[in-house]
Amino acid sequence: MKVYNKLVRNKIPQVIEAEGKKYDIKTASKEEHLELLEKKLHEEVAEFIEDKDTKGKNLEELADVMEVLFGLAKNLGYSEEELMKKRDEKKKERGGFDEGIVLERVY
Repeated sequence: MKVYNKLVRNKIPQVIEAEGKKYDIKTASKEEHLELLEKKLHEEVAEFIEDKDTKGKNLEELADVMEVLFGLAKNLGYSEEELMKKRDEKKKERGGFDEGIVLERVY
């Protein structure tokens, strides 16, 4: 038996069941859910950094990071649409990170 005690995607219990295995799950409280989402964000970002040079895998890890961000937004009372709208507003106002500009100093 392997013990995980970590947040997983909603359909993971069905995946485990389809493999003929048994499992124990619980539903986290709102506060515990936020804490677990924060921990999951660190985990997914670390996996992205670890796999960033693997074509295809890096996109998968980025998608996982995005899913965790959407989960965090929902836990905090925001929709995916609100998060994306805020992203668009900030990008319009301050730009994105796609040009690779590095601020070295301000005088």
